Amino acid sequence: MGRKILFVTTDQQRYDTLGCNGGIVGRTPVIDGLAAAGIRYERAVPQSVVCMPSRSTMLTGQHPSTHGVWMNGVALPVDAPSVAAELHRAGYRTALVGKPHFEPFLDPFGRFTENRLARDGVPTVPSPWHDGSVGPHRGFEHYELATHSPMGGLHYARFIQSQHPEAAAGFYAVLDRDLEVNAEGGGDTGAPQVKDNPVPRELYHTDWVADRTIAWLDGLDDDEDWFVWMSFPDPHHPWDPPASELGRVDWREVPLPPGYPADRAERERILDAKPRHWRLWYDGTLVSNYEAPTQWVPATLTDDQVREVWARNAVELELIDEAVGRVLGAIAARGWADDVDVVFTTDHGELQGDFGLLFKGPYHVDALMRLPLIWRPAPSAAVDPAVVTAPVGLVDLAPTFCRIAGLPEPEWMEGQALPVDDADAEARGFEAVLTEWDSEVLGVEVHVRTITRDGWVCTTYGPGTVHDGTEGELYDLADDPLQQVNRWDDPACAAIRDDLVADLRARQRPPRTPRLPLDAPV
Repeated sequence: MGRKILFVTTDQQRYDTLGCNGGIVGRTPVIDGLAAAGIRYERAVPQSVVCMPSRSTMLTGQHPSTHGVWMNGVALPVDAPSVAAELHRAGYRTALVGKPHFEPFLDPFGRFTENRLARDGVPTVPSPWHDGSVGPHRGFEHYELATHSPMGGLHYARFIQSQHPEAAAGFYAVLDRDLEVNAEGGGDTGAPQVKDNPVPRELYHTDWVADRTIAWLDGLDDDEDWFVWMSFPDPHHPWDPPASELGRVDWREVPLPPGYPADRAERERILDAKPRHWRLWYDGTLVSNYEAPTQWVPATLTDDQVREVWARNAVELELIDEAVGRVLGAIAARGWADDVDVVFTTDHGELQGDFGLLFKGPYHVDALMRLPLIWRPAPSAAVDPAVVTAPVGLVDLAPTFCRIAGLPEPEWMEGQALPVDDADAEARGFEAVLTEWDSEVLGVEVHVRTITRDGWVCTTYGPGTVHDGTEGELYDLADDPLQQVNRWDDPACAAIRDDLVADLRARQRPPRTPRLPLDAPV
């Protein structure tokens, strides 16, 4: 027997929402315990701050420019490289339970495999692999899939629709009648994408994902090696956890986050020093991400709405923490605990009030780019606990899974196995991480490239709808951890800016050609 791998992801989670990362609103003792016993990364950076490109990076170990998923709605090719396929080929049992999002969700005709599996009643289908062979779809022999809603054709939606149809209406309607992202507000403050959801906790998708993960593990033999990706849809909006759980966090007691300037004039002064699309979105005149409601104006966001969003987000994370604990208990009951590596992370962050904004988009700041990442190596591996301050990326996850399994890292992977401490990071050259954004949605075109290196975040803009290609952002993370002072045009920073821009361009991967088509908005 080898080491088994439990890969846990959330969706759209900030770094500072875990207790081990300084979070104070919710309680996450299980995940904090993994961090205490393992390796906690203080500067984990996604290669994209939106779902589909970022999740494709996790699976392939490639940057978006390489795997080609340049924005939400662009399907990852069926024969794209996959770390799950490498593990399955080596004898691992493989499963993905929860949110996949390698293919568009808006798929009314069932064009994409992941949207057909539940309808067809099959755990997977044969698909071409990167090397020309054929195996289970993307290397996973078992799928049970969910997203944020009980609508649609994924497994969780069919579970609710067939067995508990009365619960479906309690969830927030993600899309409005025009198939646009819903701007309706709810809760106590009227915050957008908030609703009191009467669904019983045991029917909510968080517990469902944990239940189905345990059920799949229960079907394995004791001596089998396995890789399961347990992918929770929360705490991504909408913020509609079971109403029975809202008493965990009183939103009225939640402090305003440091990144939210409560003074409107100060907020707008900070935004005005950034490239134009920041203020234009704040004023509601330009939306550059489909998942941000077009009918909501961020300038209307109130202090209490920020508090309520933070509270509901924390409730959702407490439920995830408890679900992870249940799965770990089931693993221990099988006698596997000493040989299981646990990796916990998310695909990207959430603005959650920073700069007076919610949701996500082409905004390369810590709210979206600083992620929780924890690797608790199997106790049998005898790896000392550590905190890594060097920058790492989600592109490094796939090579890490290969390293855990004792497999060579394929040449098509662009990252490297995560360092186990700062000395290891220095020895193996972990010094810079790239992030990219491309979008053409709602008539708005935005192109962004960022490098995180030496305590700086440097962002360049390509020509687009409101950018001429000369704009940029430059932040000194030591002096300006909230990224409120843009040093791009500061003469005192010209040398470091020019050096970072040159390094960014030298490291940037060439774009995949021809460009993959945009199949759906999300």
